[in-house]
Amino acid sequence: EVQLVESGGGLVQPGGSLRLSCVASGFTISRYVMNWVRQAPGKGLEWVSGINSGGGTTNYVDSVKGRFTISRDNAKKTLYLQMNSLKPEDTAVYYCTTRYTSTIGGPYRRDVGSWGQGTQVTVSS
Repeated sequence: EVQLVESGGGLVQPGGSLRLSCVASGFTISRYVMNWVRQAPGKGLEWVSGINSGGGTTNYVDSVKGRFTISRDNAKKTLYLQMNSLKPEDTAVYYCTTRYTSTIGGPYRRDVGSWGQGTQVTVSS
């Protein structure tokens, strides 16, 4: 059974930092692109970042470039998202997901690939 389990979310003040983790099981994570996708209250899914299987290629949505860093440790079967300089508009549920592909790119829909249960990130003073 495929499982993606996120952790690390929480309440943080603007300008603060959080590190999200996603532990994978039930498939060979090292073969595939992994992504972080978020959903803000009342809004649709927004792809945030992706990383290729080896970790050498990363991509980000413009709104988080320079603030967020995606990484992976295939030996630990874990995906990370380091989030710095957080803003209120970063408030969302963050999901770890894979489409079982070798290239970064969508579409990102809940009925495509595998998804974690999500972790809530709230940025507020």
